[in-house]
Amino acid sequence: MPVTAPGRLRLQLAVCAAATATLVAGCSGGQTTATTPDAGVLTELQKSYTDVVNRVLPSVVEIKSPSGVGSGVILDPAGNVVTNAHVVGRDTEFRVRLSTGAELPASLVATFPPDDIAVIRMRGASGLVPASWGNSSELEVGDIVMAMGSPLGLESSVTDGIVSAVGRTVPEPPGPAGPGTVLRQVIQTSAPINPGNSGGALVNAAGQVIGIPTLAAVNNELGSAANGIGFAVPSDVARDLANQMITHGRVVNSRRAALGITTTTVTDASGAPIGVGVVAVRPGGPAAAAGLRPGDVIIAIAGEPVTDVLAMQDVLARRSPGERVDLTVNRAGTVQTVSVVLEELATTQ
Repeated sequence: MPVTAPGRLRLQLAVCAAATATLVAGCSGGQTTATTPDAGVLTELQKSYTDVVNRVLPSVVEIKSPSGVGSGVILDPAGNVVTNAHVVGRDTEFRVRLSTGAELPASLVATFPPDDIAVIRMRGASGLVPASWGNSSELEVGDIVMAMGSPLGLESSVTDGIVSAVGRTVPEPPGPAGPGTVLRQVIQTSAPINPGNSGGALVNAAGQVIGIPTLAAVNNELGSAANGIGFAVPSDVARDLANQMITHGRVVNSRRAALGITTTTVTDASGAPIGVGVVAVRPGGPAAAAGLRPGDVIIAIAGEPVTDVLAMQDVLARRSPGERVDLTVNRAGTVQTVSVVLEELATTQ
């Protein structure tokens, strides 16, 4: 299903009437009886939601740039904020609006488009409330989550849902802010993720950030976001990359697999994609060691067909540096198999 990155968009707001529904349960003797949940249970549930929102919202900010509006999460008292790479785009200077309403200037620390994570740093910040982080590896399908951010420019907005799936590999389409990528280990959630939510916080019931909302699926028939299908970069990935950026000024260990080649999609006479063409081979890299050369066309990796560059990225996103895989290659009409030990994706982005 196609997905779209919901940050940095400028949309008009539509006012919608709210629909109400009545829950009915307990059939007896052909009659339907409405049941009333225990008031104490409802009060406790509402209080738990309110407590989480009040605890987390001070750690969520709105990020404004010349290109649009997105969200971010405060990492530390020094003013570092994690967000999406597509939120910062090619900009380097920003205005950050805190939950208190105060606005502060901020500058780019670093960005890593392959995992759609970036860090910016506020200047003149004091009394900040850094977020509490949870381990996304401990998430289970069905866990309650809330998405917090500035959808449609409405700062400090909250939606809720559950974890629908974990460990997804999801393509992020190219756009004005980036070339597109394939995200790994992604969290799927039913919590609505709207334009401007990108870079905000996906939070568990304990008030811990367990993901960075990034994408919303698109309904092709309607040409709009598919309700209840959103995706977030897991906190374990986001926090690891953000800490590297703060410490080193860039990502020094991407933990993503690569072949060491420059590629392009190859099409047949009708324009249909049929493989990944090798444009250049990095000297000393795994592809060079395996004997790949410009002009080769990769048609499968580890037995999985790859008809275009995005399909190749999808396969590699599910592999690890140091892993050995077989490539099926078409060289001047002859199909052959070569074995390659994957390297770590370069971190010079």
